[in-house]
Amino acid sequence: MIRATLKSLLSRKLRLAMSALAVVLGVAFVSGALVLTDTLGRSFDSMFSSVYSDTDVGVTGTANVDVAEVDGGGAPPSVPASLIDRVAAVPGVAQVTGVVSVDGVRVVGGDGKVIPSVGAPRVGENWTGESSLVRLREGRGPIAQDEIAVNASLAKAGGFAVGDSIDVLTLVPRRAFTLVGIFGYSGGRDTLGGTMSVAFTEPVAQRLMLGGIDVFSRLNVRAAEGVEPIELRNRVREALGGGYQVNTGADLADEAAAGFRDGLAFFGQILLGFAAVALFVGIFLVLNTFSIIAAQRTREMALLRSIGASRRQVMLSVLGEATAIGLVGAVLGLAAGVGVGAGLAFLVSRYSGNLTLAGLSVPPSAVVAAFGMSIVVTVIAAVVPATRASRVPPIAAMVDAAGPDRPLTRLATIGATISGVGAVLLVLGLTDVVPGATVAVLFGVLASFVGVSLLTPVLSRPAVALLGTAFAGSMPGRLGQLNAGRNPRRTAITSAALMVGIALVTAVSVVLGSASESIRGLASGSLRADLVVRGEQTGLQPPGVRAEVFDQVAALPGVRAAAAVYRDQALVNGDQRYVTVINDLAALTEVFALRPVEGDPRTLGPGDIVVDQDHATDLGLSLGSPVAVQFAKGQQRTYTVTAIYPESDLPGGMALPEDAAQYLRAPTISLGYVQLADGVPVDHVTPQIEALLAEDPEVSVVDLSSFADQQTASLDQIRLMIQMLLGLAIFIAILGVVNTQALSVIERVREIGLLRAVGLNRTQTAKMIMVEAVIISLFGALLGVVVGGALGAAAVQVLEEEGISELVVPWGQMAVYFVGTGVIGVFAAVLPALRAARINVLDAIATP
Repeated sequence: MIRATLKSLLSRKLRLAMSALAVVLGVAFVSGALVLTDTLGRSFDSMFSSVYSDTDVGVTGTANVDVAEVDGGGAPPSVPASLIDRVAAVPGVAQVTGVVSVDGVRVVGGDGKVIPSVGAPRVGENWTGESSLVRLREGRGPIAQDEIAVNASLAKAGGFAVGDSIDVLTLVPRRAFTLVGIFGYSGGRDTLGGTMSVAFTEPVAQRLMLGGIDVFSRLNVRAAEGVEPIELRNRVREALGGGYQVNTGADLADEAAAGFRDGLAFFGQILLGFAAVALFVGIFLVLNTFSIIAAQRTREMALLRSIGASRRQVMLSVLGEATAIGLVGAVLGLAAGVGVGAGLAFLVSRYSGNLTLAGLSVPPSAVVAAFGMSIVVTVIAAVVPATRASRVPPIAAMVDAAGPDRPLTRLATIGATISGVGAVLLVLGLTDVVPGATVAVLFGVLASFVGVSLLTPVLSRPAVALLGTAFAGSMPGRLGQLNAGRNPRRTAITSAALMVGIALVTAVSVVLGSASESIRGLASGSLRADLVVRGEQTGLQPPGVRAEVFDQVAALPGVRAAAAVYRDQALVNGDQRYVTVINDLAALTEVFALRPVEGDPRTLGPGDIVVDQDHATDLGLSLGSPVAVQFAKGQQRTYTVTAIYPESDLPGGMALPEDAAQYLRAPTISLGYVQLADGVPVDHVTPQIEALLAEDPEVSVVDLSSFADQQTASLDQIRLMIQMLLGLAIFIAILGVVNTQALSVIERVREIGLLRAVGLNRTQTAKMIMVEAVIISLFGALLGVVVGGALGAAAVQVLEEEGISELVVPWGQMAVYFVGTGVIGVFAAVLPALRAARINVLDAIATP
């Protein structure tokens, strides 16, 4: 049986190669993601180890609010300069250096715009001289208050040279400095992980980056000879007591690298999610391949049974072929994944400023995942065909007849049940009724796809008959229509693979399209502003408008109301939430048409807070309730609820008076809404506002339509990225169409020969095969847009509380998916159609 299995496998190399390719693509995605995250993780570990190589112990303050790196990080807690003497007096301390290093500096380029960052920090720091890490390449370090030095990466990005005058934005308005030095890092590096760095003199760095004098963001401590860092850390902790964080340099390096690892892990999980979709689609391809091959080998299996092979041996023979395909797919997929991971790591390195990559290695998890997932996917897909093959009776070797189609009633019942379970899980997950909502949603989507896939054989015949009417006007078209409907199980499996990819793309299009329209609806609905003043985000730190500039905007002739909004994270009654600070409640009420359901404040006093009903319910608040707020800066403060507004009407859901802005991470206005007096044209006021914002290159004024476009631009980018990644799943599904048609041609050699003998020419034969492929593809696309539209609509309905209030069905995109899939079906059938057209008539008729 082993020899028979190997000969069977080798005799069908081309047939099984397509199935192996599907597995290879999915495995490459999985192993590539793991190789990428491992390589970059070790690279960042190495980089931060060098950053803290001169630090035995670091002393930092404690953040009031822990803000994630993806949100820009928390406000930099400072330590007073007086702490240097206390630390220096600790036994075993050789040297203490005060360091200012804060993300948030922005440099204006020659084009008058801020040089953008692609996610890496833009650090403002104090110049502490050269070290084993920092090396001057040109000029010198800053000495005067109007001098700076920049790292080589920033100098190249801005085209700067020593002696240039450079405008810099920090906590204070735009200010000009003279560039006196350009520095790099050990190992010939221009940057550390893409960071753009500007070095000031110490007092200037303290004022511009920390907003004070005689303060630092960190103290770097060097140990005396013979003193271990851990021992010194314990001594410093004991000397300082509470209120400060004291860690070894190694711990600081691990902590800094951990933030990057978390981001890498999130990116890796996205890639693994798409890999799972690709492998799930691959299951359909492998299943269909083995089902067709098992049907074609009915006589062969029966002969094996007649000469003594048991059912178990026949079943193991088919599963052995699947295991062999899985092994080949794992080896090739792992090799491709290593290449993909290395290529992506190289791109990330170049994109992030020539990050020095650690040596490429294949983590054990990548090997285990490659072989485990590949073998599991192929074996699972082959179980049903193998079971069916084992049931072939020996008497079948004596007759030339295909097995009769089995009733679809049982399959339909199982499919309906699983679909129902999937729908329940989706409802529970999307409504967040049960813990582990994300898991419930994932399993709900999976169950829905499996259930619908099991129902497709029942739907295939009427759907194929309907779709085929467009081609039934000619004999080849009519034959193609009949061939597509003759085997509903085979058609269903092929179509189901297409359905998964197209359904996911359609669902994403529905959700993101609805989100975009909801944003536009807000702009044209409750928002009565004519103009919006906002910053253009060019890095992690959000830009803002200075309060004094917006006061000038509000005072312009023709401006009826101007509402400014500050936004940040804070601890509200111990719960971390976003809070909004507003400059003028009356103006905000005018711009947003606010009407409180309880309370009627004319102004928002220093100790007042207003909330919407959603926040009031979550926090158990009512009129007069005290609310404890711990901002990023300063001590905890208590406010009193003076008004409650309808749910989702109040921007941010929770608003505080303007004097609270001084306690935020960035005390600048996030958004400004300007309402003009009746009859005042927008074009008349816009140039005046632009003139006031001339010193703020990150800030612009736009009308509501442009503002909505800016707000939805990121959603369009997300949609495009998801469509590109899910294109892999659709590509694998198309391979399934090619494979199905190729195997179908092999199975119907005699039938095609007879059709040729009675007058069907080569062109008509090729057209028949193409029509069959197109109908199968269109059936999958139809299922995809229907299922995806339903999933997307359900998600939008549940997400209504999150602000997605408009359901948008992208009929145009769905039509493109449908028609495009049919066109792809034509190309998928080219090779099988050519093979069918070239069949020798006499040889085909003689085929047993």
